[in-house]
Amino acid sequence: MKIVVADRMGKGQNVAKGIEKAGAEAILVPGIGADMKLGDVMNKEKADFGISFCGSGGAGALMASNKYGYSERHGMRSITEGVTAIQDGIKVLGFGFMDKEELGEKIVEAIKQKYSEKA
Repeated sequence: MKIVVADRMGKGQNVAKGIEKAGAEAILVPGIGADMKLGDVMNKEKADFGISFCGSGGAGALMASNKYGYSERHGMRSITEGVTAIQDGIKVLGFGFMDKEELGEKIVEAIKQKYSEKA
């Protein structure tokens, strides 16, 4: 399972660590404005899911949805909201800045539960 992580400020390393700790592959988009490249990197890497971070929690997720048709939910501010989005079948998650290892772990756990570890 591949999950792209893209942060407006070039961060996301902690979420990526949590993703890998939980047994998935994290692809971290480098640099400032990385969130706007989320959809492009997901498409190129044939990633299963994407996580975008910016102040509003929406720009990268909306761009990925508009350009490639990925289902998205944006404006999220908690791990619980992200888990619920996965349970609802969403593929691209848009958060306010929240570079936490726990977020990566919980998202992977939710994906494995939702898709019976076949993702």
